[in-house]
Amino acid sequence: MIYPIVAYGDNVLRQEAEDYPQDSQDLTALVESMYETMYNANGVGLAAPQIGMSHRIFIIDSTQMGEEEEAAKGVKRAFINPEILDEYGNEWSFEEGCLSIPDVHAEILRPEKLTIHYYDELWNEHEEEFDGLTARVIQHEYDHLEGVLFTDYVKGLKKQMLRSKLVGISKGNVSVKYRMKFPIKR
Repeated sequence: MIYPIVAYGDNVLRQEAEDYPQDSQDLTALVESMYETMYNANGVGLAAPQIGMSHRIFIIDSTQMGEEEEAAKGVKRAFINPEILDEYGNEWSFEEGCLSIPDVHAEILRPEKLTIHYYDELWNEHEEEFDGLTARVIQHEYDHLEGVLFTDYVKGLKKQMLRSKLVGISKGNVSVKYRMKFPIKR
């Protein structure tokens, strides 16, 4: 099932997500639908809040990024109830974008490595270290679970320049090749 992507301005993108209950029967189907939704929108990561669900789940497929050498190091993974334990290494800049904020990109500084604790869709427990582009995608998607967007890291004049674009997205003034759900106008 392909979900519509929630657009910038929707409150679900600003909420701290709740843990996903272990007794839920639909986790595997949800993860499969999230992958289908992400691939339909040509994304490399998708968090549950981006499909309107305030749960601590995100998926990534960083095998699609960068050069062949980097893609070989990429991973396709579901992260359930994750907790970043540590972020370390040199901060490096990379241009990020977001399916919920189409046509907006910005150079964002993030640490190059992280250690994360999480469960997969079969409830197997993991603690792993990631680096490079995979770590960046994880950090970006993890931020969604905390109610943080990549645009929150943009400062000064660049932030002011983005404001009108962000307001336009929240009003539905954007053209994408995937379904989006825009905030309800009151």
